Amino acid sequence: MTTGILLGVIGPWQIVIILVIILLLFGGKKIPELMKGLGKGIKDFKDEMEKKEDDPEKKKE
Repeated sequence: MTTGILLGVIGPWQIVIILVIILLLFGGKKIPELMKGLGKGIKDFKDEMEKKEDDPEKKKE
């Protein structure tokens, strides 16, 4: 009964294994560049969402 619940949970060892695989695939020098690009993408997305929320208010005036 508890094994069905535990199958869907990602534990700390699974996270470590995933991180090691990512490190092996991309290498140590490429990971900071990937994270920088990911952070910039998230920031751009948030900025665009804020602009989209502001547009309906301008149209009401």
